[in-house]
Amino acid sequence: MAVQKGKIGIHTENILPIIKKWLYSEREIFIRELISNSYDAIEKLKKISLNEEVYQSDKMDFKIEVQINKEKKTLHFIDNGIGMTKEEVEKYIAQIAFSGAKEFAEKYLKNEQSVDIIGHFGLGFYSVFMVANKVEIHSRSFLKDVEPVYWVSDGSDEYEISEGTRQDRGTEVILYLDQDKEEFLDKLTIQNYIRKYCDFLSVPILLDGIQVNYQKPLWSLHKPNSIQKEDYISFYKYLYPFDEDPLFYIHLNTDYPFRLQGILYFPKLKHEMDLNQNNIKIFCKHIFVTEEAQEIIPKFLTALKGVLDLPELPLNVSRSYIQQDPEVKKISAHIVKKVGDRLVEEIRNNRENYEKIWKDIAPFVKYGMLEDSKFYDNTKDALLFEAIHSDNLDQRVFYTLKEYQNKNQSKTQNKIYYATDLKTQAPAIRLLIQQGIDVLYLDKLIDSHFMSFLEIQERDFHFTRVDSELSEHSIDSTSQILDANQKTIKDKVEEIFRKALNNTKIIVRAETLKTDEIPAMILLPETYRRASELAVLYGEKDKFVISENHTLLLNLKNPLIQKLGRPDLITSTSEEIPTKKLEYAKQIYKLARISQALVSPEEMQQYAKDIFSFLEKNF
Repeated sequence: MAVQKGKIGIHTENILPIIKKWLYSEREIFIRELISNSYDAIEKLKKISLNEEVYQSDKMDFKIEVQINKEKKTLHFIDNGIGMTKEEVEKYIAQIAFSGAKEFAEKYLKNEQSVDIIGHFGLGFYSVFMVANKVEIHSRSFLKDVEPVYWVSDGSDEYEISEGTRQDRGTEVILYLDQDKEEFLDKLTIQNYIRKYCDFLSVPILLDGIQVNYQKPLWSLHKPNSIQKEDYISFYKYLYPFDEDPLFYIHLNTDYPFRLQGILYFPKLKHEMDLNQNNIKIFCKHIFVTEEAQEIIPKFLTALKGVLDLPELPLNVSRSYIQQDPEVKKISAHIVKKVGDRLVEEIRNNRENYEKIWKDIAPFVKYGMLEDSKFYDNTKDALLFEAIHSDNLDQRVFYTLKEYQNKNQSKTQNKIYYATDLKTQAPAIRLLIQQGIDVLYLDKLIDSHFMSFLEIQERDFHFTRVDSELSEHSIDSTSQILDANQKTIKDKVEEIFRKALNNTKIIVRAETLKTDEIPAMILLPETYRRASELAVLYGEKDKFVISENHTLLLNLKNPLIQKLGRPDLITSTSEEIPTKKLEYAKQIYKLARISQALVSPEEMQQYAKDIFSFLEKNF
């Protein structure tokens, strides 16, 4: 075969600078493209060999080799697949790939639009010129009695093609690297990129003679019902070696109306903000594509980890392509439904284990419900609430909404009582649980938004924080009819505190509670409660000032309040309230606010000074 020269029909003198400009940020992509081509060549040969006679039929131990020659500054990609004839090299390399470059240039250069273009315009092979100043192809077809072929180009609009010298079936691509691309002569660098993009190809990939790919795509090796739990855990640890074991997993395997395989894991979140991380790896026929695929994976699912393999998704998928593809929305909806189904299945079939992991998955589930009402509808039966046990504040029980209502509705009507802080709200909590009313414990940043969401979705109940109002169940009904002396104490105590606080916006209210432990409590309006929790969510708790529109609840059963209301504590011949009683009232109010963490750092310092000063004067 004589040397033949050819010219690509491109209007620009050299497309190379253009390609480099657009693709520079991912120049290692050529490794994925060349190995993908080699893998395709091997898979094609496997199919052809079933029905046709192939050249070197005794050499069917398939493999892909990558070799580094630091001395010559070359990279070699070698396969023993189907190979190419001269006509095929001209068609697939010279015509398709380079015509794709022309199409790209004509369509995108004028408006300077940035897009993902490799592969999308047939430029997969041409990505080699992002790192090489010359590329050679040596190929020998599977057909017998066909000459080997040699092709060479420097990335300009010209190439040479002639008879080659390769004797073995398959193809070798040789890259002569640019001087500033010698990082790709580093063995560890190449190994990392091979594992990133091609780790799960079923053909061994050898780097300088040593296999470097894992080669075991668990999501497609076996049917889900034949895989053991230990296999799922082991695969997860391979993907995320520094993680704790996952909480549980979902194996996806769909053939209709679209093809989808994958394994999604529920990881143990270290922090609620981990909800926004991208952890799911998208593959196409075992080739890694991206971790940035919000159109395929809804935002609230990105906290999950694992792999999804979409065989019909283009390898070099662009975001604009995904947005326009009608199948993507169907795939996304299917994934969401499968996740919801898995949660419902777990709570129904393994309630004990589900309760153990609930605290870890609760932020994810709630976030998902806030983001997608269909996810809520599909998954609401798997929604649990942690409640404080009536016998032990440190012990927890778990309820679904229906279970809570069934147990408490006769006492609470449509109210669901909850606490956010076991220490500061302990008095109010005790008042309720002593009456057999369950108190939910909702201490996550997301809970304030989530409760408002639930009140819209389920209008037959209302969330009420334990310190936002005084439950009728907390008042001692046997002491509601006060004798003359008690009535005098009640009126006197309320008068003392109103004068001491000198603030008409603060409501002073004295009641006989069912416990004598609590001298005073601050009751906050529900609107303030919601606003304060939003302040915490946005990191502005310290800036949030307690509303003046709140209630100071005084407990007539408490000995301190009783003494303060009786005239024998501090005698006075005058009808005026003694100064010391007013001082006591001020300090009780401050301590009530401190005990419920309703003071700013500045107020805390001032309150502490005031209380120490008061004690010093009255010691």
